[in-house]
Amino acid sequence: MPTVPTVSRDPSPTTTTLGYALFATRWLQAPLYFGLVAAQGVYVYKFFNELWTLVLRCVTGRATETYVMLAVLKLVDVVMIANLLIMVIVGGYETFVSRIGLQGHRDQPEWLSHVNSNVLKVKLATAIVGISSVHLLQMFVDVHHTPRHSLLWGTVIHMAFIASAAILAYMSGPMAARAERGHRQTHREHPPEAPAEDPEEVFVPAQATAREGETGVEERVRAAGFPARKLLEDFDCDHPRSFDRETVARLGKLDFVAARRNVVFVGPPGTGKTHLAVGLGVRACQAGHAVLFATAAEWAARLAGAQDAGRLAEELAGLDDHAVLIVDEVGYTPFDAETAALFFQLVAHRYERAALIVTSDRPLGRWDEIFGGPSALAMVDRLAHHAEVVRIDGDSYRMHRATSPWADRGC
Repeated sequence: MPTVPTVSRDPSPTTTTLGYALFATRWLQAPLYFGLVAAQGVYVYKFFNELWTLVLRCVTGRATETYVMLAVLKLVDVVMIANLLIMVIVGGYETFVSRIGLQGHRDQPEWLSHVNSNVLKVKLATAIVGISSVHLLQMFVDVHHTPRHSLLWGTVIHMAFIASAAILAYMSGPMAARAERGHRQTHREHPPEAPAEDPEEVFVPAQATAREGETGVEERVRAAGFPARKLLEDFDCDHPRSFDRETVARLGKLDFVAARRNVVFVGPPGTGKTHLAVGLGVRACQAGHAVLFATAAEWAARLAGAQDAGRLAEELAGLDDHAVLIVDEVGYTPFDAETAALFFQLVAHRYERAALIVTSDRPLGRWDEIFGGPSALAMVDRLAHHAEVVRIDGDSYRMHRATSPWADRGC
């Protein structure tokens, strides 16, 4: 059935200016978040004031068991409200005002990497239920001094909070699904290689490739250009000192491929970054995706050659056939401003269109040491916007294997 071409019209300058002006008004909210920071300081003062009062009454012997329990619950209540403030300050600012550049920071909250309005609302509702639980527990601990109608209404209000949180969590699933379908519809001109299904259905373990045939899988693995065939199952999880196993296990389901997200492995040499990147690439091949692997130096040479031949745009468009591109060893070789601009075009072209897997010995915040020119910050911004950053800390596995026989001999 023939398709009817759609005619797209660029917005008028007046509409564009008005849109930018309205969007810029989000900065009016910035002072509100600083006000919440001041409110958090008030709660810090309240916490230590309550703690000091509790310690004095315990030292002087004027603290009963009930008083201690109520005082501790007050402290817990203050801490939970302070946690709620942190969630609103950081998550709300990140969602509605401007991104906070914490990618690669070892203390980055787990939920901050994928925060959005739906996730934030569910987490806030859960925090409010927790605070309500503490208040209700305080009433029951001091039940002899709490009126019955206060207990009744406290229980009813708490159940209302629970019901509203459950409804909100239930509704956030379909809302996120509709948003994802809209995202796919927006980028229908550049569909991924795999069908847009549920990530759990897209994932095909290595042992289940017989349905498609080993030939197709092996052809994709050979075409990917891996330096060696490495599997996620063969990774030595006990070697790194610090390693997020849960995140890598989640990445192994290939959700990031269907969602067109990026993966960045950061760590010293020899900690297994390339192994994990190749393992994800092999698993993507087993699931039916086309993958292409090359080191950063090889990608630089490939892009520079395409630019010299006047076909850089065609080269980038041709890479759209690959659902996953792997850029290995970023940081081992510094690049000049011209090469950095080429990498920026690669990252910008893949942005929200297909997945990138990158390995580097330096966190994203230090990529200005690798790439010269003004393109580094813009490249990191696009790469990290939809990315899972996995930090691996430890000694070199290769050096460990090389020195262990000599250590066994007592040398």
